[in-house]
Amino acid sequence: MSGRILSLLGRGLRLKCPRCGEGSLYAKPFRMRANCANCELKFEREQGYFVGAIYINYAATVAIAVPGFFLLDVFFKLPIEQQLWIWVPFAVIFPLVFFHHSRALWLVLDHLFNPPSKLYTVPPKKTPHA
Repeated sequence: MSGRILSLLGRGLRLKCPRCGEGSLYAKPFRMRANCANCELKFEREQGYFVGAIYINYAATVAIAVPGFFLLDVFFKLPIEQQLWIWVPFAVIFPLVFFHHSRALWLVLDHLFNPPSKLYTVPPKKTPHA
């Protein structure tokens, strides 16, 4: 089971399809594909599906910014004004940079806990006729 989790996380970090690991999730920088080009997995199951990715993005931002704030305070004794010059831009830029990965990780988590085959039938991969 842990091998499957690591495999899915690796696919998510590489921005690949959680089911096959081959198809790319993104066609352009901020344009996600509707389906996997390889196995045709539908990425967005319903409207609003990626709201969970917003929570992942927020959690990652907070998980870095809050400890970072306290570490800089303890080790470097930076005053709050200097800290704000660091963490406000971080809180704006990091979520934009992490946007793709938060969606990919949401897909991975959903695929892990609620595989598509439980929701709807998954068509077999298309093979060329010989």
